[in-house]
Amino acid sequence: MAFFLSPLHSPLAFLIFVVHLLVIARAITRPNRVPASRVAWVAVITFLPLLGVIAYLFLGETSIGRERIKRLRNTEARMPLPSDAGLANGAIDVRVRPLFDLAQSINGFKPETGNRIVLLGDPAATPEQPKADSNAAIDALVADIEQAREHVHIGFYIWLDDHNGGRVVDAMCAAARRDVQCRVMVDALGSRAFVHGLRWRQLRDAGVRVHAMLDDVPRLGHLAIGRVDLRNHRKVAVIDNRIAYCGSQNCADPEFRVKPKFAPWIDLLLRREGPVVRQAQYLFLSAWISETSEALEAIVTASPEPERFEDGVIAQMFGTGPTTRHNAMSDMFVAAMYAARDELLVTTPYFVPDEALLRALCAAPRRGVKTTIVFPARNDSMLVGNSCRSTWADLLDCGVNVLEYPLGILHSKSMTIDGEIALVGSANMDRRSLELNYENNLVVADRMLTQAIRKRQLGYMSVSRTVGIETVRAWPYHQRLLQNAIGMMAPVL
Repeated sequence: MAFFLSPLHSPLAFLIFVVHLLVIARAITRPNRVPASRVAWVAVITFLPLLGVIAYLFLGETSIGRERIKRLRNTEARMPLPSDAGLANGAIDVRVRPLFDLAQSINGFKPETGNRIVLLGDPAATPEQPKADSNAAIDALVADIEQAREHVHIGFYIWLDDHNGGRVVDAMCAAARRDVQCRVMVDALGSRAFVHGLRWRQLRDAGVRVHAMLDDVPRLGHLAIGRVDLRNHRKVAVIDNRIAYCGSQNCADPEFRVKPKFAPWIDLLLRREGPVVRQAQYLFLSAWISETSEALEAIVTASPEPERFEDGVIAQMFGTGPTTRHNAMSDMFVAAMYAARDELLVTTPYFVPDEALLRALCAAPRRGVKTTIVFPARNDSMLVGNSCRSTWADLLDCGVNVLEYPLGILHSKSMTIDGEIALVGSANMDRRSLELNYENNLVVADRMLTQAIRKRQLGYMSVSRTVGIETVRAWPYHQRLLQNAIGMMAPVL
């Protein structure tokens, strides 16, 4: 009885009790939250007195600050969309059209034809030489920067002061000295060492405009407390409104010296020319302008008109984040999976799916789709690795082929559908990419390009180990308990 009366006899205990109720009420009533997330947060707040409240204040909300949201909305209202031409309805296969329509609903970008897109890599590299493709991609980026005439805009989540990172810095500085307008935007957390290092100063001294995004989240003023780990995870480069890059690769050596024991990082990067380049420009500038107030809106549609290649591919970008429609990235992944009829190949380093994504992946083989997903054998995040493995029994029981890549962190985020459609970009299939981070992805409907990406995926698969259902069922009880406990808390990760 004393336990139940204690809140009434102690003003401090009563206050804490009321705070817990209010925070629980907020966790339950916050909009755009799935039921699993509500349940998980109520459990954390209830069973971790005071610590649960603190955890919710700093991890439970996805606000990046009212002022930043206002600036971004104002910027987007002023910026013209990259193109109003798009494609005639008959130019896209009726099966693929809904996927492009869904992507268009996120940012307003229309699918564009006439693009030339190349999967970068070393043509002489074998699956046993995973670093060659990453280095070849940086070679191409540096070569394009060296030929820039008007501007170079680059944004990376992680930029390291290593060989490849230094080469891009040197190329940017040389371009700035040629009076090319150069802008660099990195994530304040992902590139924190770079921002405080000599290379950042080198860029500024050479005349490159630099900005570290999201260095002030959460805002403690005006009660705008939210997640401290909201990040700009996008990887994008735009040169002269003619060339753009996107994919999974950060600006760093594949040896990734900040986490050398997990290296090398295996990535996938696309080089693009054509109308879709201006969609990448829009995503970069909408963030840049809202952060710096530099008036650059006209660059998106600046003349001349983008070149359209006669044998070009159909492509469309989309960008998501805490200020775009809720569940947009998850919706795109799910829609792409349900578009598959014969084959679905997926690679992702971080797999903490929401319910809709997991069910779509499990449903694919039951619809007769040969479905394979490849994970890195070792994960640099213990929590993500265990949460990922908690889904394997479901995946295997449903007929999904699960493979483990042993030669480093398979960091490529790729999906190919029936050898004809590809989805590539910065987004992982985890809660961070689905709900928290700013991400950019590309949808492509072209057999030749998709087959090139698929060939890279098959290379990953050729050196990977197949996981059998017997292996998963043989895991000891304590291992399954840990994995499932962490997986149960995935909505709060």
